[in-house]
Amino acid sequence: MGLKEFWNERYLSDEYAFGESPNEFLKSVLPSIQPGKILFPAEGEGRNAVFAATLGWDVYAFDVSKEGKRKADLLAQKNGVAINYIVQSMDETSFPIDSFDAIALIYAHFNQDVRSFFHKKLSQFLKSGGYVILESFGKDHLPYQNRYPSVGGPKEDSMLYSLDDMKNDFNNFSQLELTQTEVDLQEGIYHVGRGSAIRFFGKKN
Repeated sequence: MGLKEFWNERYLSDEYAFGESPNEFLKSVLPSIQPGKILFPAEGEGRNAVFAATLGWDVYAFDVSKEGKRKADLLAQKNGVAINYIVQSMDETSFPIDSFDAIALIYAHFNQDVRSFFHKKLSQFLKSGGYVILESFGKDHLPYQNRYPSVGGPKEDSMLYSLDDMKNDFNNFSQLELTQTEVDLQEGIYHVGRGSAIRFFGKKN
């Protein structure tokens, strides 16, 4: 099963796979930034994009899944906001250079072969002084999956991130926060339990 088919199948049901509420790290950080134009890559069913829109951000999002877009649009309508959601892959995505004030990568995992390239590509869309907000599963997350089978996350080490990965990928950013931490996730039905997460909040130089 390909990536597009996998996510379309996961998002097909009426229930939101990762819930309707925003990620807690995003929720704690985003209100501290003056609203502008924000991009959500690999946004899935729209919970984080819709949250940003309720704060007054001009929201753009994309994902490979047409079912993700369908449910994101429904969630935006439910919350009385509008988001600009495009169905496309990271390979296909293209936005004007220096056009966003923030980019939020919430559990947007890319294989190590392309991860750094994709992160640097996205960084080009960000204005100088713009922010990246990222939360992903860390390199030591796999043992947590054994103890908490419902916590989710990639099962391949090559899809998990380290602190050094973030330092390398975002080496032209000031690190406002860069931590590896244990998280207790209660996000829908596929992020439930304890895991290891990398959190990065950076400002582009």
